[in-house]
Amino acid sequence: MQFDVAWEDRDENFRRVDELLDRTDIQSGDLVVLPELFDGGFSLNTSLTADTTGLTASYLQRLADDLDCTVQGARTVFACGGQSSACPLARNEAIVFEPGGACVARYHKVHPFTFGREPEAFEGGNDLAIYAWKQADESLTVCPAICYDLRFPELFRLGLKKGAEVFAIGANWPSTRQSHWRSLLIARAIENQAYVLGVNRTGDDPHLNYVGGSIAIDPKGEILGELRDEVAVLTVDIDPAELRDWREKFPAWRDLRLI
Repeated sequence: MQFDVAWEDRDENFRRVDELLDRTDIQSGDLVVLPELFDGGFSLNTSLTADTTGLTASYLQRLADDLDCTVQGARTVFACGGQSSACPLARNEAIVFEPGGACVARYHKVHPFTFGREPEAFEGGNDLAIYAWKQADESLTVCPAICYDLRFPELFRLGLKKGAEVFAIGANWPSTRQSHWRSLLIARAIENQAYVLGVNRTGDDPHLNYVGGSIAIDPKGEILGELRDEVAVLTVDIDPAELRDWREKFPAWRDLRLI
């Protein structure tokens, strides 16, 4: 779901997501992926944007339940529940709910964006997360990632070792480095023989411009669908059999050695 994220305005962003969903044909069992920090934008004002009362988590949980889908969103959280002297830095968290509303994954962005001053407000995570995207008769293993993580292929290799078949990346990736966004996403798909779903925002915040470019790529690096800078939902079909057949026919992934 690609949209212009309202700056530090949780309620307005919920409204914008609802409006997009109302005009999208969502099917039971789909995977819905939202941009990084979709509820307030890439703000370092974490005392304001943190989901301390759980409103964002509850919203995503309701979406998963109402749509009968798996939903991956993102929010600002504090390990202690709120900002304090013992807990001064927040975490940039992707959180995932499955149909019925159960939380199936929480991933804290491993690589805060130093060039964008993110470490001043956010601490990096230390662990990967994977979850099962359950469909009618089978499931796919998904590894979430967030924005700047895309520049670090080691994270994706570790995800592959944990069984990842899909990488779902939410981002606030600025227009000045848009060509990097597209090239790196394609590379991550080819080298890991995995589906890659890159979800960016569009519009402007007080500091940067964003031109979207949300994209879905298959395990051979072929583009399944791509947006420009419009507010829209990109919908593609994901074929588990195609992925597994390709990995069997050309098993480069088995030669991975992390030395």
